[in-house]
Amino acid sequence: MTNEDERELEAELARLQQEHRDLDAAIDALHQSPAPDLLRLQRLKKRKLLLRDRIAFIEDQITPDIIA
Repeated sequence: MTNEDERELEAELARLQQEHRDLDAAIDALHQSPAPDLLRLQRLKKRKLLLRDRIAFIEDQITPDIIA
């Protein structure tokens, strides 16, 4: 992996982590509302899980394999 590829992955990782935090805040705010929209809440949680999976994948790409 070249340095440029790694920088691109790190930039995407930072963007995804920010979106994940934003979704977390949106989910918390929706929970606090008097009558939360359960369908929207479910969709936000699903999106958050997809982001978490993508973040884990990118972190694995950036972190070199350790052969024991």
